Amino acid sequence: MGADREGGARRRPVRAVGYAALGVVLLTGCASMPDSGDLRNVESTPRQDTGVRVFAMPPADGAGPGEIMQGFLEALTSDDPQYDTARKYLTADAASAWRPERSTTVLANGVSIGPDCRAGGPEATDSVTCVLAGSRVASVDAQQAYQPAGGSYRGKVHLTRDAKNGQWRIDRLPDGVVMGKSDFQRNYTSVDKYYFASNMAVGATGQPVAVADPVFVRSKVDPMTQVVRSLLSGPSSWLGVVARSDFPTGTALQKDVAGLAPDDQNKLTVPLNLKASQVAASKCSEMATQMLFTLRNLAPTLESVELQGVGGHRLCDLTEEGAESAAWHGTSKRPEYLYFLDGKHRLVRIPTGSTGTGALQVPGPLGEGDKGLQSVAVSRDEHSAAGVGDEGRSLYVTSLASGGSLGDPLVTSQGATPAERLTTPSWDARGDLWVADRDPHRPKLYVLEQGVAKPEEVAVPDLSGQIKDARVSADGVRIALVVEKKDGKQSLLIGRVQHDDGTGQGISVDGLRSAAPDLEQVSAISWAGDSRLLTVGQEQGGVQQMRYVQVDGSTLDGPAPGALPGVKAIAASEDERVPLVAYSDDGIVRLPSGAQWQKVDKDGTAPVYPG
Repeated sequence: MGADREGGARRRPVRAVGYAALGVVLLTGCASMPDSGDLRNVESTPRQDTGVRVFAMPPADGAGPGEIMQGFLEALTSDDPQYDTARKYLTADAASAWRPERSTTVLANGVSIGPDCRAGGPEATDSVTCVLAGSRVASVDAQQAYQPAGGSYRGKVHLTRDAKNGQWRIDRLPDGVVMGKSDFQRNYTSVDKYYFASNMAVGATGQPVAVADPVFVRSKVDPMTQVVRSLLSGPSSWLGVVARSDFPTGTALQKDVAGLAPDDQNKLTVPLNLKASQVAASKCSEMATQMLFTLRNLAPTLESVELQGVGGHRLCDLTEEGAESAAWHGTSKRPEYLYFLDGKHRLVRIPTGSTGTGALQVPGPLGEGDKGLQSVAVSRDEHSAAGVGDEGRSLYVTSLASGGSLGDPLVTSQGATPAERLTTPSWDARGDLWVADRDPHRPKLYVLEQGVAKPEEVAVPDLSGQIKDARVSADGVRIALVVEKKDGKQSLLIGRVQHDDGTGQGISVDGLRSAAPDLEQVSAISWAGDSRLLTVGQEQGGVQQMRYVQVDGSTLDGPAPGALPGVKAIAASEDERVPLVAYSDDGIVRLPSGAQWQKVDKDGTAPVYPG
């Protein structure tokens, strides 16, 4: 439990002791509680510089229950690794039993404390119950996975006064931590752990496909060691259904390992509790790949990882280049071209690195322009393309090579209007093609194996509403769906792609969860990284905006793309170095890094990168 502490309470000035080398700040732990009125918010800890660690003060002698509660909540938002200072506000039994790591509850405007716990009231008694309240925004579970949440929060903390020394302490409290949103953003950072898709391999050698699993760790409490422990513990419950880890069950860091950090050669050594006999060379390379992909989130300059076993024996080491060879990773696959439709509805392309605006027709029938294309998707190897033509009725697939033939449509829709027909298709790394039919009388989600097999209908058992857009991730185990309900409101949902496990039930999309709970209209989406999407949408009563969202529904730090009027479609790549592209009132425009939106083709529509 912690707090956003924004006004409404009297508090003593913060006392700070600065150590230039350590970057330490001490927070007061004995602020006064409100002495009148109803619920009051606890004041917010001022934001600190990234390199500054914040530590709370222990309870003052003779502090009342209000001051104990204030200090305890502040201690929970400090950077104390084991919450040792927070435990000083508890009785010995409570301190031993309390498990702060089990959950974190995030509240919109901080924790409000009821009047029964105000200073000057309960001191005349020997016990008091403090009621904590607020509006839920999210929760982080014991696996450090984030989940948006709504509704009200209400918790109770009981305090008692020691009969011998007269000191107030907390003797009963719920496990976990509760804090306000701004304190959560100051204390935690999102990191992608990496696992492998359970039922997917690509290429002639059957490369495993890397899958990102975002978690939140405390940003100034040895984050690298935290992330390694989290990686070794396995994927989150949501992702674990479709992803695997190559670390043997029970793998952990060796006893007392802490402070993991790369050396001056940008190499990280990770001591594990494994014997060499437990690890095959090929599996060790994949384990090191998981480790390297994961830790580059925190140390972008990391060049290699060595896994070390019991007794200091080297299990294996792996460079960045070796990791990219060991597994298929979406963010490392730089697209060769940007594709879009020209004014004659022909598929054209521009080299990704080009600063020019001259687009050339692609080889093959989709570049000839006789099918009236509305949208396209190019396979991730850029050898094939799918086009939706005939005013949204027909899906065609063909080679991006001269002399190819279009053939008959592989999927057709009977929808009454283009908006009620086929969505923009999308490809995963294995080469499977996904498309949805928006016909309100016959809505369906299809997958075509390798883009050529007979369309297979995909079950979405938890779906409440109708699919308006669908984009599969590069790893093929997650899919983003824009779903519209009968009241016209839309949601951006992420689902797991589960393949036939031998039961004959086919492919399904399960575990639907919200990626943008505050949006009620979503007009365009594109994957823009291993665990994030670029969206165009609007909140209730708001205006259209373009922004990034995480697949777990958390809020991303950093600026959104520059404003752009009338956006109808967007294109981003998992490779974040590639410029964003949009179809707007100005036609096709792109946004190079550090620049403003630039016009590319005033008559162009439907921009896409491979995928």
